[in-house]
Amino acid sequence: MSLSALVVFSGSVAHADPKPVNENNWPSYNRSLAGDRYSPLEEISQDNVANLTRKCEYALPEPTSFQTGPLVIEGVLYFTSPSGSFAVDAATCEERWRVTHSVPKGEGVISANRGFAYLDGKLYRGTMEGHVLALSAEDGRTVWDSRIPDAGPGVTIPMAPIAADGKVFVGNAGGDRANVRGHVYAYDAQTGKLLWRFEVIPDTPEIRATWKMPEGNPLSGGGVWVSLSYDEETGVVYAPTGNPAPDFDAELREGDNLYVNSIIAIDGETGKRITHNQVVKRDFHDWGVSAAPALVTTARGRKIAASANKDGLLTVLDRTNLSAGLPFVYAQPTTTRENGDVPLSRERPTKFCPGLFGGTEWNGAAYHPAENTLFVGAVDWCSTVTLQSRDAPVPPTGDIWLGVLEPLNKVLADWSTARGWLTAFDADTGDIRWKLETPKPVLAGITPTATGLVFAADLAGNLFALDAASGKRLWNDNLGQPLGGGLITYKAGEKQFVAAAVGNGGGVWPIDVTRSSIVVYGLP
Repeated sequence: MSLSALVVFSGSVAHADPKPVNENNWPSYNRSLAGDRYSPLEEISQDNVANLTRKCEYALPEPTSFQTGPLVIEGVLYFTSPSGSFAVDAATCEERWRVTHSVPKGEGVISANRGFAYLDGKLYRGTMEGHVLALSAEDGRTVWDSRIPDAGPGVTIPMAPIAADGKVFVGNAGGDRANVRGHVYAYDAQTGKLLWRFEVIPDTPEIRATWKMPEGNPLSGGGVWVSLSYDEETGVVYAPTGNPAPDFDAELREGDNLYVNSIIAIDGETGKRITHNQVVKRDFHDWGVSAAPALVTTARGRKIAASANKDGLLTVLDRTNLSAGLPFVYAQPTTTRENGDVPLSRERPTKFCPGLFGGTEWNGAAYHPAENTLFVGAVDWCSTVTLQSRDAPVPPTGDIWLGVLEPLNKVLADWSTARGWLTAFDADTGDIRWKLETPKPVLAGITPTATGLVFAADLAGNLFALDAASGKRLWNDNLGQPLGGGLITYKAGEKQFVAAAVGNGGGVWPIDVTRSSIVVYGLP
C-alpha cells in the first residue's frame, strides 16, 4: 500500500461521519465544511418567494470592498470587513458588538476580507497584516492573536478560514507579488498554537526543477487567497492554490510550476500533501484556482470535487480514491473563452477571455442534491496585455509582479463590456441544464434551497431567486449597489430569512460604492 493510501486510511479511521449542520444556522463560509452551500430550509418557497421584502439593514461605518461571507449561529449574524468584525441580530439587524482592526495602506494594497470561521463559541478570521485572530462570539473580545510565520511585505489573509476537529485551517494570499508564496496553516482552535505549516511551493530540488527561471528570480505565487473545503469523514483539507508570478510572463518561469493552480488534498492531522491535481497547467493568464471546491456525492454515487475557477471552466475531479490521485471527470465552460492558447507578446497587445478578473472568483460551485445540479456564477470580462522586456527588473519583495507593460487598471477591457453568467450543470455528466446571462458579473455566493430555489446576485445590484430546475426568475430586487459577497439563508425566531452582503466595489471593480451593508429579507 502506498504512503498516500496509508494517510487516507488512517484519516478515515480517526474521523467520525460528518456532523449534521443545524438547518437554522449558516455556520461556515459555504454553510457546510464540504462547501455545497445547500440549505434544507422550506419556509421560503417557489409559491411565496415573490413576497420577499426587506426587513432590516445594517450599514458599515464606511463603504468598502465588501466580500464577506456572513455566518449565522443561533440567531446572531456575524461578518467582517477589512477593518472590522461585527455581530448583529439576524432578524432585526440590531448591533450586538463590533471591533475594529488596522489595515495597511499604500500603493497596490488591495484590501478585502471574506469572513469568519466558527467553532465552539469562537470566531476566527485573518487580517491584512498576516495575523489569525480568535474572537469571542459573545462579545468580540480577542481570545488569541497569532502572527503567521511567513508574514511580511505583500502577505495578507483575506480568506475566510474553516474550523473543524479542534483546528483552524487558514491560508495566505500574495501570489501576485514578488518573493511571496502561498501556505496553508493549522492552528489549535483553543490556544492559537501553530500545529503545522504547508508550503505550496517548497524550495526543494524536485519542485525547483519545475521552475526554470533566470538566476536570481525568486519563487513566487500559489497564494491561498480563498476559502478551503474539509472532508469530515477522512479529515482531508482541500486547498485551492493561485497563480504563479510573474502572472503573465511564462518565459521567466518555464516548466510545470508545481504546485500552483492546483487543488491539493492535505492531511488535516499532519499537514502532509496526499495528492493534487494541477487544474490549470502552464498558466500565463492569471487563471488561479479561485474558490473552495464543493465536495459532494452525485446522484450516481460518485464522490467529486467541483472546482469553478478563473479560467472560465467548471472542472470536476474524482476524489473517490485519493491514493489514485484526483483524476479529471469533466470540464465545462462557465463564461466566454477566447485566445486562451495564443502566446502573449512583447511587441504587441494580445486580448484573451476570461481576463484577469474572470471567470469565477471567490465564490465557487454550489450543489442541489435533489436536482443533482451544480450552479456556477461567472465573470465575462476580457483583458489585453503586452509583456515587459525579458530583462525588466524584479520588483521589491511584496510588490505586484505581473510582468506586463500596462498598469493594472489598463489591462482590463472597458467596464461597459463586462457581463455575467449563472449556469446549471448536471453534476454527473456536466451537461448544461440552463444558462442565465446577467448585465454585470456574478461574484456573490450561489445558494440553492430544498424548495427548488436558487438565490444569486450580480454587480448590477440585482438580488434574485430562480427556479432551480428551469432557471426562470421568480423574484428580483435591485439594491442600487453591487453585490459580490455572501448570500445566505437561515432561521431566526422560527422565521426564515435571506441576507446579502451589499456594496462590493472599488479597487479593481470600477463601480461607485456609496454604502456597504448587510440587508436582510423575509416574508410578510
